[in-house]
Amino acid sequence: MKTRSNKGRIQAFNSLELLVVLVAMAVLAAMLLPALSAAKRKNARINCVNNLHEITTAFRVWEGDNGDKYPMTMILTNNETMRLVGNGNAYLLWQTMSNELGTPKVLHCPADIKRVQATSFATGFGDANISYFLNPDASENFPNMIMDGDRNLTLDGVPVKPGIVTVSSTNSLGWTDEIHGRVSNISMADGSVQQMTTAGLNAAAVNATNGTDVTTFRLVVP
Repeated sequence: MKTRSNKGRIQAFNSLELLVVLVAMAVLAAMLLPALSAAKRKNARINCVNNLHEITTAFRVWEGDNGDKYPMTMILTNNETMRLVGNGNAYLLWQTMSNELGTPKVLHCPADIKRVQATSFATGFGDANISYFLNPDASENFPNMIMDGDRNLTLDGVPVKPGIVTVSSTNSLGWTDEIHGRVSNISMADGSVQQMTTAGLNAAAVNATNGTDVTTFRLVVP
């Protein structure tokens, strides 16, 4: 009887010890998960900034090879980029720049779960593979102009739909929470890439037409 009693006490002790370990592991996981999640978001944001740097470089390479003009300002043989992009077909611009971009992977932000990363500019490539809006009115002559950026825009508080969005200094631009939250990324015609809050984006939109002869500009949202 004593032997059975001792075994029972040993078995109960082991079960309690296991429970303590499991509770400790659960507490540790609860402490680590937010940190891991924050690190993942930060990494996605860094990758997004790198993508926009590569896109900006591609624009400049194209410009240098094509009379100091961006592709969205040109009518090209067998590919009227100016007209087609102006109709809201964002992916056609990036196909035109496929040699300069090298890979369509740079057009997808890792945090954009509603878009799918493409591996080729050929069959099947479209707006569903693109995370960034573009400004067909951008020009290096106006360095304050917004060139492109994260597609999760709002206009006067309303999330924008795919297509052409016309923006004036009286409009209010902002971000949804969809990709990076309320702090997202844009690149400028001067080649810089910046992280901006809604307030910063609004200031950039107002500043975009300073020193130009236009009062509005367009954004093509994929």
